[in-house]
Amino acid sequence: MKETIESIEQINKNLNDIRELKEIEILDEEELYNEIEGVLKKIKEKEKETYFSGKYDKGNAILSIYSGAGGQDAQDWAGMLLRMYERYCETKNFKKEILDESLGEMGDEGRKGIKSVAMAINGKYAYGLLKKETGVHRLVRISPFSAQKLRHTSFALVEVLPEIEEGEMEVKHDDLRVDFYKSSGPGGQYVNKRESAVRITHIPTGIVVTCQSERLQGKNKERAMKMLYSKLYQHNLENQEKELSKIKGEKISASWGNQIRSYVLHPYKLVKDTRTGIESTQPDKILDGDLDEFIEAEIKL
Repeated sequence: MKETIESIEQINKNLNDIRELKEIEILDEEELYNEIEGVLKKIKEKEKETYFSGKYDKGNAILSIYSGAGGQDAQDWAGMLLRMYERYCETKNFKKEILDESLGEMGDEGRKGIKSVAMAINGKYAYGLLKKETGVHRLVRISPFSAQKLRHTSFALVEVLPEIEEGEMEVKHDDLRVDFYKSSGPGGQYVNKRESAVRITHIPTGIVVTCQSERLQGKNKERAMKMLYSKLYQHNLENQEKELSKIKGEKISASWGNQIRSYVLHPYKLVKDTRTGIESTQPDKILDGDLDEFIEAEIKL
């Protein structure tokens, strides 16, 4: 709260400074314009924060990507999405870490395809900014795996959950099955000797989480439990929505069919969000993490 108050006071100070400089005519028109643009940018950032009213919007996020049907093309697409979100995190100075990854076959341009991946994203408003990226992302392109250079459509499911701390949710120990196994990721000889990876199953719901990012078994278990709390939080939310839909008589479609954005690389170039109508004819920029326009429109829905 102190940080928020100080940032607003700083904006007020900047506005007063501009007003005074204008009155004594120290700045020329171009300098004055640049000063005003700088303050407007800060005001826009503060305005964006007013949309983060959810309980966990200011906190960290866990982003997962699952490749859809389509073999190598879909796995390569999941890898492209992971790179997109990693680049976006870098522009926001968010810390990111892969918690668990299931690799597929070698993809386009030497990239390793991804069947599924879970990434922890730490930073202010990480969940608030990314939560509406949840849904199906569709790619249309000439398949790099087609000898006939045929056009192919691939799908991947993105899931963004808030990071939930242990004390916020009660989970009975008897409801959990914990398994340890050898890590499959990078790490040389180490991963073949120690069963440090952790798989936790929540028996009542059937939810399964895994983590193999740490060298120590205990650390992986701790991180896996955080993922489980987030999954259970989402599970409870979905159950509440189902109950509300029964009362309202509305039918909620399955999440896998809820396509939110299309990325077309052939026969033309276009990225279009089906919910906001925001479009870009520069898919390369979007896939390189330039998501601000899309995300700002999403949070205002």
